[in-house]
Amino acid sequence: MTTQRTSAEDRKLAKAKSQGKNQRQSRSGRWLWFAVGMGGIAMVSGMAGALLAVSWDSTPLQQAQLSPQEEAVFGSDRIAGNGLQFSQLTRPVNILVMGMSVLPPDVQNPPSESENLGYLPQVNSFDGLADVMLLIKFDPENQKVSMLSIPRDTRTEIEGYGVRKINSANVTGGPALTAKTVSNLLGGVGIDRYVRINVLGVAQLIEALGGVTVYVPKDMKYQDDSQHLYINLKAGKQHLNGDQALQLLRYRHDELGDIGRIQRQQMVLRALIEQTLNPSTLTQLPEILNTVRKYIDTNLTIEELVSLVGFGVRTNRSNMQMLMLPGGFGERGGYWLPNHDSIAKLMVKNFGLESSSIEPEFTDPSRLRVAIQDSTGGDRSQIRDLVRVLEQAGYRNIFISRPWSEPLEVTNIVAQQGDGESAESIRSILGFGEVRVESTGNISSDISIQVGRDWLEKKLIFENTIRP
Repeated sequence: MTTQRTSAEDRKLAKAKSQGKNQRQSRSGRWLWFAVGMGGIAMVSGMAGALLAVSWDSTPLQQAQLSPQEEAVFGSDRIAGNGLQFSQLTRPVNILVMGMSVLPPDVQNPPSESENLGYLPQVNSFDGLADVMLLIKFDPENQKVSMLSIPRDTRTEIEGYGVRKINSANVTGGPALTAKTVSNLLGGVGIDRYVRINVLGVAQLIEALGGVTVYVPKDMKYQDDSQHLYINLKAGKQHLNGDQALQLLRYRHDELGDIGRIQRQQMVLRALIEQTLNPSTLTQLPEILNTVRKYIDTNLTIEELVSLVGFGVRTNRSNMQMLMLPGGFGERGGYWLPNHDSIAKLMVKNFGLESSSIEPEFTDPSRLRVAIQDSTGGDRSQIRDLVRVLEQAGYRNIFISRPWSEPLEVTNIVAQQGDGESAESIRSILGFGEVRVESTGNISSDISIQVGRDWLEKKLIFENTIRP
């Protein structure tokens, strides 16, 4: 008994000494962890309370009534964690996003007040044509986000209705038939959830995010009195409010039509991501959602939506890819004809689709189509020097394209067809520039080099090694 008391007392004394020592050594650290812990608790509590308030709102996130067969088109497995891990994605997720532009003739019971306006106003409905279509993959395994733009005029088979433009699938069968059509077009890729947002909500969403600073590539003026649509934007870098950003997104009256519009959509998306996708966005999400939720129809839950935004906040911007469905214009126009071989390769490479017939291939530099787009305003001799640098490295299919309208300090090396490895190889050869996996370059190229002022700085170095 005496021995036991002595041992207990010794342990108690040693513990007291250890605690005193730790107190002296880690007092500042304790306050730091206390502050971090309280901040985390406050953030989670605030988010949970705000989400609960959103959940009580009378307008549900899913406004469409899907049959059990339609619901079965989408993945049913959970995509987010439980409890305090609700903002964590647990697996790769494919989300089909549709932008809806709906006019009174598109709906069965149009608003009566539209008859007296003298024009066709936009209607807050989800029953019309899908004006915009994106398949977005959130990939926590590789910490990547891949966005595939599908032109609304893509010619494809719609089950039960024959070959049509893909944007009509929503009219005939809603989000389920659209998802099935997109999946068939893309080689059977699974689609987990859908989001439909009416055009009336897009301007409000951008406004709620604080607007967007973007370079308008040229003067844009268009007037359609029948729809009360007026577009009037001047070229140049500027901060656009929600309505102005919507004008930029909807303009399509140039030689590239809907493809040019997709390129501008990617420019705006890139700018919004860089300017607004940060931790503060999470805290603002409930307020933003309450602003636009009546314009949204989705089978995402509140928790899943938060997990997707949270993943986007934590993803490096260089790991965000913007692709476009491979294809070309039809001979008679009006259709975008998909290139199924290129689509299969893209889906295997960027969306994890398995295929025994698609093997990894080495891209021969001599076969790559490389477009040069100058943004410096210099003479063509400067660009010819750049062409010679690439030719010495084995690139043979190089052409000088229309100048890039935005003056760039840093050269953009654009992987137009999603081939980021080839774009990175060119950047390594040049020793300057920034690789972007997006579809904003020359649509006839594999890689577009949008030349910035950093080339002029490197040019003197190359002149000592280049021989015509």
